[in-house]
Amino acid sequence: MAPRKSNAKPNVSADELKAYYRDMLLIRRFEEKAGQLYGMGLIGGFCHLYIGQEAVVVGLEAAAEEGDRRITTYRDHGHMLACGMDPNGVMAELTGREGGYSRGKGGSMHMFSTEKRFYGGHGIVGANVPLGAGLAFADKYLGNDRVTFTYFGDGAANQGQVYETFNMAALWELPVVFVIENNQYAMGTSQKRSTSTPDIYTRGAAFGIPGEAVDGMDVLAVREAGEKAVAHCRSGKGPYILEIKTYRYRGHSMSDPAKYRTREEVQKMREEKDAIEHVRDLLLSGGHASEDDLKAIDKEIKDVVNKSADFAKESPEPAVEELWTDIIADVAPQEEAAQ
Repeated sequence: MAPRKSNAKPNVSADELKAYYRDMLLIRRFEEKAGQLYGMGLIGGFCHLYIGQEAVVVGLEAAAEEGDRRITTYRDHGHMLACGMDPNGVMAELTGREGGYSRGKGGSMHMFSTEKRFYGGHGIVGANVPLGAGLAFADKYLGNDRVTFTYFGDGAANQGQVYETFNMAALWELPVVFVIENNQYAMGTSQKRSTSTPDIYTRGAAFGIPGEAVDGMDVLAVREAGEKAVAHCRSGKGPYILEIKTYRYRGHSMSDPAKYRTREEVQKMREEKDAIEHVRDLLLSGGHASEDDLKAIDKEIKDVVNKSADFAKESPEPAVEELWTDIIADVAPQEEAAQ
């Protein structure tokens, strides 16, 4: 894992650093709690945790503007929280409760918020990539200067529909940032064993799409790269690819014991590259926060997460009638619509 890393850091204030620390910590504590609830049997089905990858979404959201869209795969809780979705609604959806964003019917992989411009959460590997290009096509058609962040993993990068989408996005100069969250393992297969090129972003060159590799364990490096990618898209130059090299600390999903890598490998990443600890060190060494300040933030975040778990437990299960909602759209016959 050795992405090209810029020596130039974006200007960042103490308040911004604290916000990044808080946002990344919220994602980690939330995911830890989700793992606990899964173990208690309160979350069913699949559950893919984002622990270790927090700097990716927090850094890119720092580069986004109001009205920009985002779409991702099944490892999606971090994206929801980073774009401002309510932890209560996210946790309630994970537990299949009525108070969830999809009223308990979407679960971990299929919740949406049009208010926050979050379009899922998709369970099929790579299927969200053409959908993201479609969102960007709509924005270009409307001429509203918006950008779509389309996230997918290193495993999905080997899917054919990704390259069909690259071709169309380049041909139509769509304002889409393709974000490859390279966490080094496609389920249980390392990138080195599944991908023919050492850097995945270079595959965009065949379509004339520029891109770069980024240290995904450094939120400031991600933000800097995100701002560059967004500026490229907003200027009408078409798509951009960011291969953000990150690392997940847990298994692919809750059912994965992750025996394909050593504990020493994971521990080394935690000790030397952890994104949250990096910002914590910057805050302390720069005199921007004290140990007590950071403890207060941690307590605040734990309270938010615990309340989200309580909200989920107290929210009722969906009524039986919900089985029949969101199935068919009522559309007036053409004769009536013409009147």
